[in-house]
Amino acid sequence: MQNLTFDNTFIRDLPGDRETGPRQRQVAGALYSRVEATPVRAPRLLAYAPEVAKLLGLSEADVTASDFTEVFAGNKLWPGMEPYAANYGGHQFGNWAGQLGDGRAINLGEVVNGAGERWEIQLKGAGLTPYSRHADGRAVLRSSIREFLCSEAMHHLGVPTTRGLCLVATGEDVVRDMFYDGRPRAEQGAIVCRVAPSFIRFGNFELPASRGDIALLKQLVDFTIRRDFPHLATGTTTLDREVYQAWFAEICARTARMIGHWMRVGFVHGVMNTDNMSILGLTIDYGPYGRVDNFDPDWTPNTTDKHTRRYRFGQQASVAYWNLTRLAGALISLFDDAVEPLQAGLQQYADTYMAAEEKIITGKLGLREFQEGDRELMRTLQEWLANTEVDMTLFFRNLADLDLETPELAGDNLRLMEPAFYDQEKRQQGTPAFNDWLARYANRVSQDALPAAERRGRMNAVNPRYVLRNYLAQQAIDRAEQGDTGGIQDLLDVMRNPYDDQPGREAFAERRPDWARNRAGCSMLSCSS
Repeated sequence: MQNLTFDNTFIRDLPGDRETGPRQRQVAGALYSRVEATPVRAPRLLAYAPEVAKLLGLSEADVTASDFTEVFAGNKLWPGMEPYAANYGGHQFGNWAGQLGDGRAINLGEVVNGAGERWEIQLKGAGLTPYSRHADGRAVLRSSIREFLCSEAMHHLGVPTTRGLCLVATGEDVVRDMFYDGRPRAEQGAIVCRVAPSFIRFGNFELPASRGDIALLKQLVDFTIRRDFPHLATGTTTLDREVYQAWFAEICARTARMIGHWMRVGFVHGVMNTDNMSILGLTIDYGPYGRVDNFDPDWTPNTTDKHTRRYRFGQQASVAYWNLTRLAGALISLFDDAVEPLQAGLQQYADTYMAAEEKIITGKLGLREFQEGDRELMRTLQEWLANTEVDMTLFFRNLADLDLETPELAGDNLRLMEPAFYDQEKRQQGTPAFNDWLARYANRVSQDALPAAERRGRMNAVNPRYVLRNYLAQQAIDRAEQGDTGGIQDLLDVMRNPYDDQPGREAFAERRPDWARNRAGCSMLSCSS
């Protein structure tokens, strides 16, 4: 563990706060503040991801050593670690919020592994920082479990994401008003270690731009390009408008591809504020996220958003575009206020997302290549899924097993879909429409002339058997709060191979049970964590 190679470029190459420590304050002219984690009383390692440990060069013996738990609880530092909290702003629910910053996240440093890859290590829930505002800088066990599990589940689904190294219980209580109803209660505290090539987000650029600090903005942009987009800066000593334009266009394209993956697997972020948007197109900051059970474009998992549903499932692509326009506004001074280069980047987003949608349609339906009319075929299906209250994950997975050579056996095919229906009355009402759609789909598939086995393989490669449903995560949380971490490990193991049938683990691939429809943690969640 002592041999990890740290190369902490963010704090080495960029200006920091002159003041150290967690005193809450406005920080101008600086991109970070040095601050150490607040030690905890009785840290205990609850779980870790071996794949992420390997990325950093850590062995199983390293992880299971007591020294590891102390470090990732924030009680000590390894040589080379230089903790800090980043300073950034952001638009929250469509409104400029000013300075935000890492309110409970503390970066430990940047590890360069044996393959030359750079990985930032960050503790979430590690205590007060200058950006904690009126909070305590801590995190509760339930939200930490959810972030740790979902980070890894999303990675194995093929969705760009930050990773989860480990989960540590602090042995201390944290008081939270989970429902914002004036009834706070003590909950178990925890810290999750997040790992990513970079934690820089849209808001890092918005804050200096909002303050008119163009020199600081340019310094951060140049740093980000050289460190995180080095292919754009090869052979250049001075970065110019052409490089900036290519950089913004790549951010737009990466963001579009990420959103495409969200839509493919039914993921809803829940809090798509600009301070929660990664510059690398990674899924970041898992708060009140959720997984669509019954297909519903208007569903949001966030109780804070239940009235306006700004961040609902079906609007995520539009919100991402809006967020990119905010980033464009922050960067416009680098282009002498010319909008054309930034508009080109936004068009790149639209074009990339359109291509991603076409790929989703062909993949989920098992088609050889996209054709005119396929978008309407999918739109009709999605309307039926929503009106009939059908489970998105189960439907598309089972779709691969239907008999399309004899679509007149629609009744038999419908029975194969039985596990996906939440309402039997709606199922009966929706049968004629399903039969009509199935006949259209069978005709379209016949045009491709793909062997059934090949079509099924294509579909099962993009339509997962297992996803981290909210109720599954809540069951693991319930067990962990009683001292049993087995549920966390069970989910890690299952979600490691989400596209494979796993005999004996069928219970993890069932639709949401009725008892979980409206239970807290299993349907909507609050931002309280």
